[in-house]
Formats: sequence, C-alpha cells, structure tokens
Amino acid sequence: MVQESEIVHGDEMVISGNEMVHGSEMMIHGDEMVQVNDIIHSNVMAQVNNMVNGDEMAHGNALVSADVNPPTSSRRRKKKSPVWEHFTIQHVPGDKRCRIACCNLCKGTFAYSSGSKIAGTSHLKRHIIQGSCPVIKNQERELALPLAEVADNDGEGTIERPSKRRYRRNGSANATFDQERSSLYLAKLIILHDYPLHIVQQPAFSALIGSLQPCFKLSDVDAMEGEVYAVYLKEKHNLLQALSTMPGRMSLTVGLWITSQTLGYVSIAGQFIDMEWRVHRRVLNFTMVASPHSQDALAEAISRSLFDWGMREKLLAITLDNDCPSHDIYSANLRDHLSNKNGVMLKGQLFVVRCYAHILNAAAQDVIASVHGVISGIRESIKFIKASDSHDEKFAEIALQLEIPGTKTLCLDVTTQWDTTYLMLLAALDYRQAFTILETCDDNYNEAPSAEDWKKVEAASNCLKLLYDSAHSVMAVANPTSDIFFHEAWKLQLELANAAAHEDPVVSSIARDVHESFDKYWKDCNLVLAVAVVMDPRFKMKLVEFSYSKIYGVEAAKYVKAVNDSVHELYKEYLAQPPVYVEQSASGNNTQTTPPSTGDGLLDFDMYLSEIATTQPSKSELEQYLEESLTPRSTQEFDILNWWKLNTLRFPTLSKMARDVLAIPVSTVTTASSVFSAVTGSRMLDDYRSSLRPEIVEALVCAKDWLPH
Repeated sequence: MVQESEIVHGDEMVISGNEMVHGSEMMIHGDEMVQVNDIIHSNVMAQVNNMVNGDEMAHGNALVSADVNPPTSSRRRKKKSPVWEHFTIQHVPGDKRCRIACCNLCKGTFAYSSGSKIAGTSHLKRHIIQGSCPVIKNQERELALPLAEVADNDGEGTIERPSKRRYRRNGSANATFDQERSSLYLAKLIILHDYPLHIVQQPAFSALIGSLQPCFKLSDVDAMEGEVYAVYLKEKHNLLQALSTMPGRMSLTVGLWITSQTLGYVSIAGQFIDMEWRVHRRVLNFTMVASPHSQDALAEAISRSLFDWGMREKLLAITLDNDCPSHDIYSANLRDHLSNKNGVMLKGQLFVVRCYAHILNAAAQDVIASVHGVISGIRESIKFIKASDSHDEKFAEIALQLEIPGTKTLCLDVTTQWDTTYLMLLAALDYRQAFTILETCDDNYNEAPSAEDWKKVEAASNCLKLLYDSAHSVMAVANPTSDIFFHEAWKLQLELANAAAHEDPVVSSIARDVHESFDKYWKDCNLVLAVAVVMDPRFKMKLVEFSYSKIYGVEAAKYVKAVNDSVHELYKEYLAQPPVYVEQSASGNNTQTTPPSTGDGLLDFDMYLSEIATTQPSKSELEQYLEESLTPRSTQEFDILNWWKLNTLRFPTLSKMARDVLAIPVSTVTTASSVFSAVTGSRMLDDYRSSLRPEIVEALVCAKDWLPH
C-alpha cells in the first residue's frame, strides 16, 4: 500500500478516501501495478489540483491516499459526462438503495438512482446550462448583463449562455476565452468608471487579471488608448446613425472646463425629442480650446460641432451653463456668429438661454454672502456644542427645558453645497433661545448671535427657501421639458420682487441683490419659458396672461402681446417648412371631391355646402389649439410628451413646433448635487485628464456618455 507521503508519477488521478481510480490509469499498490477499468463512487470526492479542459487528466505529481479499496468485480457505467464537475452523488439518509445528485454551487438535490434504476443526467445539465441554478443566475446578472447592454448590432459585447454543443466540447459551462472581447470589455470598464489608462501597468491589477484568466494578455498604455478610441469611434458612428433619423431640431448646452494649465475645454451636448416623443441628451464634443473664455473660440467650437454632426440647419437654441458676467456679450456674439452660418428660428430670440440651475446657485451665493458674518458665528456655535459630549448634553437639556421640538437636527453645513447651509440656518432658528441661554450658563461660549443677527438669518432663510423649493421642483422630474421652468421662474420673480419692496429694511436689503440678478435672468429668458408653457395644453396662453398680470400689473398687456406674437411668428416659420406626411388610418378623415348622396334628392344642396366649406378660410392648427378648452389639471402626473404624441395627427405642424420647443434644455444640470453646488463658473479638469492627449480626453468623456450604464 502506498503511503500518503509517497509520490506517484504519471497520468493518474488524485485519490482521496476510499474512492477508486477512473478509467484505465495505473495505480501503485505496494510493489504491483494494477490496471483499473472502472470506478465505484462512494461518499467522497476526488481532490484535483490541476485540471485540463474537457476530459483530460491532470499531469504531474499527485498525492495518493493511504487507504484505497481494491478493484471490485462490480461494473458500473463510467461517468464521463462533464456534468459531474458540478454535482456530487450522495446517499439518501436512511435509504442506502437511493442516491441523489447534489449541486456543488446551490446545494440543490436531484434524483439520480433508486436501486438499479438510474435517472440519467439530462435534468442535471439543464440545471447548469439553462441557468436554473440560482448561483449561476446571480453571477450572470452581476457580471454578464452590464457588459451585454453595451452590445452592438453584430452581437459584440454580449455574453451568451454556453450551448449544449460547447458544453459537451469544453466540458464546462463557461464561455471560451476571447482575447479581443476581453480587451474590449476592459476598455469599456476604464471608460465607464473613469479608471486611469495606466491601470494596465499596475502590478496589483495585473495580478488580479492573471488570477482570473492567466491567458489574458494585458495591453500597454498606448494599446489601451487605441482600444478606448476604437470604442469611441464605433459609438460615434452609432450615434450619427441615430441622429440621422431625428425628426426635429436640436438644442445645445455649452459648458466650459479649465485645466491647471492655460488650456481649457468646451463641452457641447445636444438635446432632442425622438420619434417616440422621448427626451434625449447626448454629449457631442469635448473640445480643447486655447482660450476657453474667448467668445470667438466658443463660437468656432460650436460651429465645428454642428458641422461634424450634420446639424447646421437643425439648431434651435443654445444654453450656457456658466454664470458669465458678460452674458449679454456672449449672447450677441454667438447669435451674430452662428446666425450667419446656420438657419435660426424666430430671428434668434430663442437662441441663447441661461442655465436655470446656475442662476439659482448664483442667487443663493448672494444671499449667503449678505449674512456671511452671522453664518460664521452659527458654525462656530455648532462646533462648540458638538466638540464634547458635556456641551452637547447641556445644550440638549436647555432645549428640553425650553420645550423646543426636536424636529430638526443641528449640524454643520457643507460649504460647497448651499442647500446644507440653508438647512443649518433653518435648524439654528429653532434653537435661537437655547444658544442665548447656553452663553449665560457657560463662560467658555460667547458666540451666540444677537437678536439683530437672528433677524438677518430669518430673512436670509426665507430667500433661500424660495430658491431651495424651486430647485427641488425642477429636480423632481427625471427628464424635465422646458415648460416646467416657467412655473418656477414666474413665481420666484414675483416673490423676490415683493421681498425687495418689503418695508423692513433688513428683509429688503437681503432680497434686493438677489432680485436684481434674477430679474436680469427673467428679462433674458422669460420669452423662451413663456413660449414653452404655451405648448402645455393645460395652460396655453392663459397662464402667461395670469402670471404677467401679477408681475407687470397694468403693463402686462404689452408683454402678453409679445409672447403671443412670437408664438404665431414661430408657427408660421414651421408652417413654411416642407410638410410631414402622416399615414391616416382607415377611420381617418379623408377629403372627398364629391359629397356622398343621402338619397333624399338634395345632392345639389350637399354640393353647395361643400363649396362653402372650401371657399371659407379654415382656422390654423395654432388657432384651433389655442381656442380649445384647457386640458383639465388632475392630481395625477400629466405627461405632456404623451399628449402631443397622441395629438400629432390633429396638429401635424404644431406638434413639430412643440417637439422642438419642449426639448430646449433650460437647465444644463441633471443631478441634485450640481443643482445645489456653490461652485460657480468653469469646472476644473483633474491633473490626470489634463495630461492626456485632447483626442483621448474627448473619447473618454463622450464614450462614457454614449455607452449604456
């Protein structure tokens, strides 16, 4: 008998416990060589150190167990199926005649044999191949699906379940290794998660990849740049094809990025509504410019982007996402520069829009700056209270004695997020008396705001509340259309005007600067917002009339007329464009040259009525739309895009106008953190991205936006 420490050389299986050797391997037993033809499965499994794909045996050194049962004359069918890599045969407790197959992954049990009857392996294969095993299903969901979503039309990027043929050939439920596909996945991983390209040179990453798939050869940085750029080119081609079927016009958002050097980048994104009336926003270019704040450089970058994407004749509006103090100059120059090369609508009146979220941010910063000293004192007070448990307990005891409801948490703000500053001030106002009493009880605390300070905080909080509520209303919609911004803007304009005219000098002084900056935005953009809300069948011109009467008083009529004239002029421009032919259903209204006879002998009368109908001028789609009663406002969420989708046949030309106007990106911000960001102006590109070649930076930024997340 060979001891466990003895080494057997050759092509033998590793033996553990009482299990016999498979097939015709040679086993050393004492000084004799015994050829074994079959194996009898018992309650132990083979422990294999090195396996080869398929049914090949591991070559090299193997440890042999000391206790090996001698060959038996009992002959059982040899288990050649690769399914046994995933299952273990076990006896049913209490019934040694019955055996079951137990899945090594999910531990599920399946019938295998009862006495001399064997159930076979088909049901076991289905459990593995068809994904019935919950462990395999979870692995595929976590690993395969994110990559399958980025597949293109030819199936690249998908992970397929192994076919039965592949399963039998490889002896494994895993897909065959593909170097090119794996390199593609790595490139997409780097793009989607902002990993640095030199991750392929990091020893830890290389070790991880080697442990997962030793056959995979990591590319160097230059080769990975090529992989990333190839993904960018392929996705750009797909986006070009999608934009070629775009039914209407596109509006752009333009953002400025700066680097630690003197160079900068211009980010250009396009927003449009597709044939199914769904809003899309796609990054089109991320272009390096020598002088990012140069008006000519910005206009030239936009012109190149429009030409590159074939959109020179499809531009409707441009939204700037920076709070530029020279916005008027930017607007005039962009309008003049681009109007000469691109056909713009309504003489460029809808052309340049200022980002609503950035206006709110700028207004909030004005409010915070007006009471900066008081806010600093409140921060120091909160730091003192939270510095030790004794201070915190004493403050809580004081609040309890004053019966202050603990509905708000007293905590420090994040200075780069103005919404947290507003919430900090709101909570501090509830505890104003507690701060005063704490100052009298603790000699070490002398930061309590005065009564005049609290009055300033209250006035500032009221202004911040208007901005905070407006920002939340905008962000409540996943893909906001331009019509929703009018509701927020006109109410904010009215409230700030009233606050600026308040009789209390503290309130008016704080609100005056905020109203001055927002009033400039209102004058620049209220026409765009008003035209958009007219496209809402629940409001049309009625809300414009109502809101302008509140804002302008007796002068409201001329402002309402300006909006009404602009809507009609814009409609005429769409009416002059080539018509869009829409298929009519069998039940649709078709024009008939001869009126049908009713059989009452009045055919001549019917023809007379028909002639009157053709000679009398019919109302335009716009007039018909505006004269119809408003769509009732219900508590249920109203889908304006779906309404226009359903009414396209009734208003074929007006629906084209609505599609383009509703797609104007009034705000360039799409995340809550950006809406409340206290950082205004150009954004900073990190040092790593700044060090890359401009075409690679553009490929990384654009491809990340284009690939499914």
